[in-house]
Formats: sequence, C-alpha cells, structure tokens
Amino acid sequence: MDLSEEHQAIDSAVKQICADFDDDYWTKCDSDPRFPEEFYQAMAKGGFLGITTPENLGGSGLGVTEAAIMMHAVASGGGGQSAASSLHINLFGPHAIIVHGTEAQKARILPPLIAGEQKACFGVTEPDAGLDTTSISTFATKVKGGYRIKGRKMWTSTGQIADKILILARTKKKEDCKRPTEGISLFFTDLDRKKIEVNRIKKLGRNAVDSNAVFIDDLFVPDDDLIGEEGRGFSYILDSLNPERVLVAIEAIGLGRDALRRASDYARERVVFGRPIGMNQGIQHPLAECWAKLESAYWMTLRAANLYDNGKSCGAEANAAKFLGARAAFDAATQAVLTHGGMGYAREYQVERLFRESVLPRIAPVTEQLILSFIAEKVLDLPKSY
Repeated sequence: MDLSEEHQAIDSAVKQICADFDDDYWTKCDSDPRFPEEFYQAMAKGGFLGITTPENLGGSGLGVTEAAIMMHAVASGGGGQSAASSLHINLFGPHAIIVHGTEAQKARILPPLIAGEQKACFGVTEPDAGLDTTSISTFATKVKGGYRIKGRKMWTSTGQIADKILILARTKKKEDCKRPTEGISLFFTDLDRKKIEVNRIKKLGRNAVDSNAVFIDDLFVPDDDLIGEEGRGFSYILDSLNPERVLVAIEAIGLGRDALRRASDYARERVVFGRPIGMNQGIQHPLAECWAKLESAYWMTLRAANLYDNGKSCGAEANAAKFLGARAAFDAATQAVLTHGGMGYAREYQVERLFRESVLPRIAPVTEQLILSFIAEKVLDLPKSY
C-alpha cells in the first residue's frame, strides 16, 4: 500500500517546513524552555493548522488520515513531541465546536485558531479524577447571562501562552444524575488570568510545550460560550477520542522513526575496533526489530484513520494503534540511546531528548492498561474489568 499523490504532497510540504528548524532550534526550545512560536507560525502560514476544519471556515476540510500524514511528517522532522504537541490541539480540540457549535460560534472561534492568531488550551483532566472523567468536580453554576466556574485542572498543555480555554465542567452533580456521563457541559471561553491561575509543571520531557496545574476561581462564562446543549459535554468529548488516539499514535511513530534514523546513521559512521559498529549483529538486530514494530504500528494507525474517515467503527483499531505506536516509539528511542553508547546520554545527538519525549505517549492521553481492558471487553467479549 502506498500513499496517494495528495498524501505525498502533504508529507513533502510539511517536511519542507520542518527542514527550516534544525536540531539547535529544538534543543534551545527544550532547554530554555519556550514555545516553538516560529515553527507554529510557519505551519499556520502553510495552512496546516486548519487541515481538518471545514473550508467555509478557512480550513482545508480534510480528514483524520490527512492530519495523520501531516503529524507524522512533523514528529519525524526532528522536533518530536515538542513540534507535534504545539499543533496537536488544533486538530482534535475544536472538533466538538465544529460538530456541535452554532454557526456563529464556529465563525467566531475557529478562524483565529486556524490563522495562528489565537491559541487554546484544553481543560479536562483533574487531579482527583484522572482518566475517570465522569468524576470531575469543576462546577459551572448557572447565573444570569451565563455561568460561574470554579475548580481545578491538571496537565493542561499550552496554558502559559493560551488566549482561550476549552473547559469541561459539571453543571449538575454526579449523584443527581441518572447516569454518571450526564450533567457535564463544555465551554470555550477567554482564559482570564485574573480568575484563572496557571502554574507550570516541571516535567521529564516535551519542555517546549508547557503543562500546567490550573486553578479556576469564580470565572464568569457567558451563555454564548456554552458549546452545544448543557449537560451533554461528555458525549461531545467522546467524539474526539478516536481521532486523538490516531494522532497520538502517528506522532509517536514519527518520533520513533526519527530516533531510528539517527541510530542507523551513527551505527554506519561510528568505528570501533577498526569496523563500523553497524556491522555487528548485536547492533543491527535490535534496530531492525524497531523498524518492523514501527512499520506495523504505522499501517495500523492509517487503517484506523481510514475507518474513521469512512464513518466506520474504529475504536479497537484506534486504541491498538495508540498502544502499538507508543510502545514502538519508546523501544526505538531507547535503542537509539543505547546504540550511541555514551554519546546517547549527551544532548548533542538529540536521541536523549527523543527518549525523554517517547515516554509521554505511553502514559497519555490514555494508559496502556485501559487500552488493553477496552480491547479485551469490546473485541474479545471478556467481562468489563473497570
């Protein structure tokens, strides 16, 4: 199976943009740390921030497959998760707005995001709820003309630089609902720093894109910023889960392929005991195995994307793609460090940065254990375990 001419054109165009941002650029963004604004604006100028947004709103109107091709090129172009995460929310975050927002909301919200004039962050995860989203405690109280929101969010990416925030909050207590998924609403509103405190979390990797603990204290949100119907926000978020799984998988695979390329280049060039280390099967075989795993994960991911774009069930495939892609990337990045030996521990060769970033997709946005539990239940017809 080969990529179509359109997909090859997307891949080529994105790679040309990525080529303008070398290893030194990404090292500096990671070390400072600072958001890769120049890269972000270059992708905006190329028209890629709205690749999945409808054309009438300034986007390209393409599918998850095209977004995956784009993000693979981004992650494999040297920037890894730092590059991919700077764009990620533009691809899956606005989906609920596209599907459930009013025409006025879409016209107001989406064009500035596509043009790179505004940035948004995603306030869903909470410290006490984790992956149990129905147990979030952030609450939006109805008042005249809108809502007042109070609560906490965790691991909110780009909160340091965002202009807007997409907030998932309860509008009805869990114990008062017939089902735990009810009574949750979705809002897209201004990130008012007088009412929202954003504290950066120091973390292992992907330091160019900040992660934050967010404290929301009596934030007023006008009625116009409620997306869709009150109480149905959980179902709106579910609409984005499979595309997000696909994108996380393909980003991990891109990072893994970059790490594998760097390891192979080093193995050809590094001479020890009078011969390149890449001549030794002890070096060759682990790298070859990494290639096989990355290749398998890549095509599973594109299969999941194709199913989604054709309106077919893809939950198992999307979850499997995320599981396989994350594992393959982690293994490739680890082997890249080991192949470089002592120099794999040095920042100069970049593989230590890619290794640190490769840990992330194994953890987020859903753990490997929940993925396996989902597949066991939905595919193998085993009893639900959680």
